[in-house]
Amino acid sequence: MVVWERPEPPERPAPAPLSRERIVRAAIRLADADGLDAVSLRKVAAELGVGPMRLYGYIATKEELLDLMVDAVHAEIRPTGDGWREVLRSLAEATRRAAHRHEWLADLIGGRPQLGPDSLAASEAVLAAMGDIDLDTVVPAVAAVNAYVVGAVRREIAERRAERASGMDQRQWQASYGPYLRRTLATGRFPALARVVHDGPHLDADETFRAGLDFLLDGIAARVVG
Repeated sequence: MVVWERPEPPERPAPAPLSRERIVRAAIRLADADGLDAVSLRKVAAELGVGPMRLYGYIATKEELLDLMVDAVHAEIRPTGDGWREVLRSLAEATRRAAHRHEWLADLIGGRPQLGPDSLAASEAVLAAMGDIDLDTVVPAVAAVNAYVVGAVRREIAERRAERASGMDQRQWQASYGPYLRRTLATGRFPALARVVHDGPHLDADETFRAGLDFLLDGIAARVVG
């Protein structure tokens, strides 16, 4: 029986009452503060002021705990809008915002489908918005948006982590490599790259995300109309 179907132990009088929700919220607090390395059943138990063995009545493994954490964050992802394009945009932007609030989410999405109730509710909202569009278009279109978001947020979170590790933000890092890049481009070996560096748009993270998403949605729209 999967964790979402498995009943919780009956309540009992205790100095520190437990529930699956309280356990998951404690794990999310730890992960938000210090990343996934800070999450273990022992550390979560300590956060809640109970012994580790008490948690096993609610959660059998760390993998179950991670699944529950991801599903809890999906409660923050509620795609809305009129029509498929607005809903897909809402899905992408809401997922990105959730990953910015919970950096560890970027490490856990993009693999096998999430099947918890909140994850399924988000998927239902998206698929319902696709209306009567042919499923041969719907399935790869939604998959393409999800793949774009996963790639984009992982890149953004990787940049955040690099800034913390190096002590340099993106502008400072670019400045440190500027002389090398100018010398390299001056050789004439990379003319297309030089044109982009000198004349291309220099978008921030928000602009880059939205521009890429627009390209993707435009492509889906062409297929839907076609």
